[in-house]
Amino acid sequence: MERFRVEVIAKTPNPQQVIYAAMHQDYSEGFVYDEKDSWLSEEKCGSIIVKRLLSGERGHYGPIEHVGIVFNCGFFPHSVMQQIRTHRTGISMDVQSGRYSGIRIVEAAKGIRDIEEVFYLRPVGEYSDRQGKRYEYSEQQRQRDLAWCNEAAKRYQILIEEGASEEQARGIIPFDVRQHWIVSFNARSLMHLLDLRAKPDAQLECQKLCNLIWPHFQEWVPDIAKWYEKHRLKKGRLSP
Repeated sequence: MERFRVEVIAKTPNPQQVIYAAMHQDYSEGFVYDEKDSWLSEEKCGSIIVKRLLSGERGHYGPIEHVGIVFNCGFFPHSVMQQIRTHRTGISMDVQSGRYSGIRIVEAAKGIRDIEEVFYLRPVGEYSDRQGKRYEYSEQQRQRDLAWCNEAAKRYQILIEEGASEEQARGIIPFDVRQHWIVSFNARSLMHLLDLRAKPDAQLECQKLCNLIWPHFQEWVPDIAKWYEKHRLKKGRLSP
């Protein structure tokens, strides 16, 4: 999991002010843009957002959807990409496609690239399934699975050299090939993802994704993040 990466590509620079402006326009007689020079500070706007929109579980999340953040997520297994797209998360994704990109798999087959840069296997350790049944993933099992990844990469290489397309050759590789993607959230949909995937019984790799996203969320909308951490983070609440 040490290879996983989350980097911010772009984000609304004054998100709490924008959310406040949206909220303020709901009940303001005036044209809010004309008051821009007198808008409250980012910190003050954050405090008001928490008090008027979030406290007491009011559930008034509409204004929070006006601000956005875009992440580049890298080296995660395919299963993580699948998981975070489910349950009406309200996100937009562009995912590295196996129809066009496969050179890294061929390079792994040739020994030019580390096989674990291309395929993901969990570390050796103690795990449990969704029903709480505990099991051990041993070094012997992991080496066996790593050898299978190598064999699959070599088979992929043969298919490509025989003229098969990438979209056909990808059908024989292990499920958890690593993928990079761009994903965009608004502030509400990001909280929705954290509700679903940061909780203790979520897939471990999804929890790791959320752990890497979380500091960026705190830096971006600090007052909202502080409220969220106290009232919702890892509590498995129904998503907003």
